[in-house]
Amino acid sequence: MASSSIPVLSLLFVTLVWGATFPVLKIATAQLSGVEVSALRFMLAALCMLPWALRAPRRAWIDGAVLGALVLFSYVAQAYGLQFISSNRSAFLTSLNVLMVPLIGMLLGNMLSWRVVVAAALACFGIGLMSWDGGANLAADAATVASATAYALYVILLSARAARHEARSLAATQIVWMALLGALWMLADAQGTDRLQTLGSRLNAEILWGLAYLGIVATAGMLFLQARAQAHVSADKAALIYAMEPVFAALFAWVWLSEGLSPRSALGAGVVVFAVVFSEWQPAKR
Repeated sequence: MASSSIPVLSLLFVTLVWGATFPVLKIATAQLSGVEVSALRFMLAALCMLPWALRAPRRAWIDGAVLGALVLFSYVAQAYGLQFISSNRSAFLTSLNVLMVPLIGMLLGNMLSWRVVVAAALACFGIGLMSWDGGANLAADAATVASATAYALYVILLSARAARHEARSLAATQIVWMALLGALWMLADAQGTDRLQTLGSRLNAEILWGLAYLGIVATAGMLFLQARAQAHVSADKAALIYAMEPVFAALFAWVWLSEGLSPRSALGAGVVVFAVVFSEWQPAKR
């Protein structure tokens, strides 16, 4: 296997793992708020990454603070939206960052190939076919679009800064910042309520296993793998690979939550897969 394909396959695996988070989040947000889910998952992830965070240099802590704040906002906004809309719809709106990344890159003066632009448009069209179910909720939709915007900025900054750091140090500092900021956000959000007192009673075995998956696997493990891989993959190409997330999310939601997967959804998933393959395909040289 060519070494150049390893970062792409790594990001594809990251996307697969993230796809499984949508049904897990859907189950968790039936009892917990979006802020509570995000704070608890980041605390678990921070415990896993603390040894590397303590050895990280000062520059990793500075970049980790910026990246961690963007991811925290993105995850909290996404979890809030999932309280009111389906996991399929959330996956579609979240994946609008596929178009946001190249558009923001153009505003920042980056040059784009026609292949990336066409692939991004195809991916969004396919995601729309697959996930647009008509179950609109203005506040939840707006929060999820804000989540996509924050994540688009994160992808751009990560591609620009990942090469400066050792992957474990950058992932660890991000996660510790996310845990600290998330804990403060949860405390502020609980003021004047009994949420902290009732938190333990709202945690059942299914939610605890879900939080362990979200914190240890989907956050600690995947942020490390993402930081390592995106040092070798441009932001616009990474965003296209992440377009596979709603495909995996729809499959997991179909199996796990019994959410429908219609022929239109299957067609949309095929379009997204084609868009990702098209973005990677290189014609043979004569």
